[in-house]
Amino acid sequence: MNAIETASPDDVRAHQIGRFNTLLSEILPRNRFYAATLGARSVPIDWEGFRALPFTTKADLVADQAANPPLGAIATYPHERYVVYHQTSGTTGRPLAVLDTDESWRWWAECWEYVYRAAGVTRDDRVMFAFSFGPFIGFWSAHEGARRIGALTIPGGGMDSRTRLEMIVRTRPTVLVSTPTYALRLAEVARDLGLDLPGCGVRTTIHAGEPGASIPAVRARIEQAWGARCFDHLGATEIGAYGYACAAQTVHVNEAEFIAEILDADTREPVGDGESGELVITNLGRAAWPVIRYRTGDLVRRGGRHCACGRGFLTIPGGIIGRTDDLMIVRGVNVYPSSVEGIVRQFPVDEFRIVRTRRGAMDEIELHVECADAEAEQIADALARQLGIRFPTKAVPAGSLPRFDLKAKRVVDLRDTSTGV
Repeated sequence: MNAIETASPDDVRAHQIGRFNTLLSEILPRNRFYAATLGARSVPIDWEGFRALPFTTKADLVADQAANPPLGAIATYPHERYVVYHQTSGTTGRPLAVLDTDESWRWWAECWEYVYRAAGVTRDDRVMFAFSFGPFIGFWSAHEGARRIGALTIPGGGMDSRTRLEMIVRTRPTVLVSTPTYALRLAEVARDLGLDLPGCGVRTTIHAGEPGASIPAVRARIEQAWGARCFDHLGATEIGAYGYACAAQTVHVNEAEFIAEILDADTREPVGDGESGELVITNLGRAAWPVIRYRTGDLVRRGGRHCACGRGFLTIPGGIIGRTDDLMIVRGVNVYPSSVEGIVRQFPVDEFRIVRTRRGAMDEIELHVECADAEAEQIADALARQLGIRFPTKAVPAGSLPRFDLKAKRVVDLRDTSTGV
């Protein structure tokens, strides 16, 4: 691991504020978005000055890009310096286009080096990327990072699940990179084909794009299906690859390249260890497309700085708990889709769906699960015990629910079409 990963908290903070001031010195004369947002500020600033800076939101970036197409005023450099195009998935609104220069793209790959090292991946590995190479940045950057460490990269784009499994059998990768949902989908197809997945040589799986790999029941399902160690990774198109799981299965923030704040949703004050709040991120090495105090909308729990792996970076136990915009309040109880999945995955279920409806003025949810009636009742009991609320759990035929190659969309919102009776 890098020396900064085991440095003292004071040394890490000094590194961060130094990097941030270097970033400010580079962008403020050139970046119209932050010149307008931050106003006239002298550099360097201290931590008190940093905490006084305004937040940046996804809505701010989308509005900026709409008003200043095609890149927005947040693009620090002239358009001809940008060499790589990606965009957000658009799952929470209009897709946001994000471009990188050659320098900032190399920075992405360096951030992924932390991910790979923590998972024990080296130049001796063969890495299979089980996804379609569309504009989603996560796996393109993962591919670039694998090339940087010298591992053999095996692209799996433009294939169905059976063909990808055939390639895995033929090329015998040692590492799989995919969403957690798709790792389970490949395991389902392998089972139907009678394929011995643990015998295919994959020893490590790394997952991004959605919560899941830090949910104990999901991680256990993936590890059992593949006979491999499962590692989570956190990142976002507009931010960078900012988090990774270590051998102790603890998720760390890469504080060498990012400043992370975990703030109370109401007061915007920092939460204490063990408390939950919204993750706010500042990237330090992406001058071409910087985000300062970016409100991710992701809810995480603040951990300590002591880990069995030896790293001293801030930990966020359990990874992403949920999002501020996916909270479901059902009869006064807060329910996150990730909480439901953590319980459902304790059972041998291939797929499930959460259906949101409204009865009168009250929101309700119904769970559809590919299982037998008796098992659906057991799942309903487990949900009632662990979440403190019972809601209808309906058994549906095997294979009847949608499958996903990238991010799963398991929540169906029918509240606008509900009868309200």
